Amino acid sequence: MNRPALERPTPALVPSFCLVLALAAIVVNACAQAPRPRTLPMALPARPARRVVISLPDRKLAVIENGRILDSFHVAVGARVTPSPTGTFVIVNHLDAPNYYHHGKVIHPGAHSPIGTRWMGLSKKSYGIHGTDAPRSIGHAASHGCIRLRNQDVQRLFTELAVGDTVEIHGERDAAVLGVFQPTTLTAVSNAAVAGGQ
Repeated sequence: MNRPALERPTPALVPSFCLVLALAAIVVNACAQAPRPRTLPMALPARPARRVVISLPDRKLAVIENGRILDSFHVAVGARVTPSPTGTFVIVNHLDAPNYYHHGKVIHPGAHSPIGTRWMGLSKKSYGIHGTDAPRSIGHAASHGCIRLRNQDVQRLFTELAVGDTVEIHGERDAAVLGVFQPTTLTAVSNAAVAGGQ
């Protein structure tokens, strides 16, 4: 039986091979000593979850926490040809001074931005709650389906809501809507807003 002869490494390759091993040892040692990224614990919510109730026929929005109405606003809703979606959604993003993207065009934040100064995106793709450059549209069915507020109102609402809060959009005056938007319920909220200088 013939065994193959063991080849001896050529003298030129031995120093190169040793150099590669030495470099590998340095890299492994450096990685072992590198600071590892810290894993931060998940932040606990600073407040209870909030619920937003929107009545399309009333063109109103209310912020509710623990069954109590914290604030309410007049809004513009989707036009007849571009209606607002109905159902229960979640706020998935929260943007200050958002860019507006439409048909390949970018409109930067400012006085002429159709989405105004704030954007709270919903779990229904492409829909959100935002400001407007057309404040006279508030109280009407005039949007492309999103919920519009005056810029000063959306700035206040932006501070009251967070990612993860629930948004209910109602297309009819059902029991949930009537329980929130009764005239006596909203009078107390409106009086509080007037007293606060709003």
